[in-house]
Order: sequence, then structure tokens, then C-alpha cells
Amino acid sequence: MNDRDKTRYDRQMRIDGFGEEGQKKLKSSKALIAGAGGLGSPVSIYLAVAGMGSLRIVDNDEVELSNLNRQILYREKDINQRKAKTAEKNLKKYNRDIEIESIDEEITNESIREIVKGCDVIVDCMDNYPTRYLLNEVSIEKEIPLFHAAVHGMEGQATTIIPGETPCLKCIVPNPPPKETFPVLGATPGLLACIQVHEVIKYLVGMGVSLKNKLLITEKGAEFETLEISKSPECEICGSK
Repeated sequence: MNDRDKTRYDRQMRIDGFGEEGQKKLKSSKALIAGAGGLGSPVSIYLAVAGMGSLRIVDNDEVELSNLNRQILYREKDINQRKAKTAEKNLKKYNRDIEIESIDEEITNESIREIVKGCDVIVDCMDNYPTRYLLNEVSIEKEIPLFHAAVHGMEGQATTIIPGETPCLKCIVPNPPPKETFPVLGATPGLLACIQVHEVIKYLVGMGVSLKNKLLITEKGAEFETLEISKSPECEICGSK
């Protein structure tokens, strides 16, 4: 911690249970942000400004005009640019003191283990379940916590998956929803992304109540419900059978 850090992060270090030690833990951690879209944009911004020591952002798409209602990391001038590299460039404007690495690559069964190497947490900011399931599998295999969120229209869900302690994503969503170009209001991934960031920071700092063994569901951003969830012994990823 240098004087610049102490000034920049003063307000969050005043939180009970956070302090300089919490900021040091955050500064020494690396997060994989899987997807730099509607969820990944606010997740990466808020982790960057909170002083997460290192961010690895993975995405293999280009910025499109139709992205801009929700993907707040990009501007109109970024249209047709590669998302990962553009995300890296734009995030450096938020915080020049942290390490930002971009990977312009599809997350596949062949690439996932190299992509997660050296990361302390995985933040699921994807928009499809096949890739989410890959993140889930490597989370269990490598014992790396996975912070999940998903949105549809004005609704969303979030949970924190700790290998060995909680249900995995396959327990919670054993069958993926049909593939579609789904509706989404930009504020909805913003809302769920902020919940993900809270969960990541609380886990790394070691403070507060988390969404372990719970699924948070919001409907239209007005009603929130927290469901108790448990492992499925029949789960093909983390089950006992």
C-alpha cells in the first residue's frame, strides 16, 4: 500500500472489516472476467476502480451498435473494434495502477484451463449456458470460486459457487434454456453485475454475508427473493454418485 492507494481507496477501507488489510488482499488478487458484454462491462469497471490487482478479460467478439444499450464499457467510436482489447484500453482510463490483461479468444474445452491459470476467482459474465458450464467445470476441477449471474429482460439471478461448499451451476440449472437472442434492459445486467462485484470483494477480503448456498432472484428490479439451494447428489459435475 502506497500513499496513492491510501487516498484512492480511503472510503472503502473505512468499511468495518475492510481496512488496509482488506485492500491489500484485493490488490494481490487476480480475477478472470469471462465475457466483456452487459455483465462484464460493469463488473470490470467496478473491480478496476475498487483496486483489484489484476483483471484478465476474455471475449472474442466485436463491439456492435446493438450492444450499446447495456455494454457501458464501450462508446460509439468503439463499434467494429475487438471487445477484449478495447475493454483493456478503456479500463486503463479508470485505473492506471492495476494490471489488465485481455484475451481475444473463444472459451472452449481446449482453452479454458490455460485461460484460468493464475486466477483467484472466476466471474461468469457470459450470455450462454454451454460456456457457463465450462466455467463451472473448471471451477470445480481447479477449486476456484465462481461468481454467477444471468439476466433476461428485466429479471436476473446471482449466486456464489465455492467448490466443495456449495451446489455447482449444474446443480442449480441442470438443463440450459433454449438458445435465443433474449431481451434485456441495460440496467438489469448493471444491477446483477454490482451484486457479483459485492460477492467477489466480500470473498477476497473475507467479510460480510455471501450468496453461498443461496440463489438471489430479482423480478423487474423491484422484487428480490433469496432461495436456499443445495447440492444434487446426482449432479454429473459435483455430485457424490
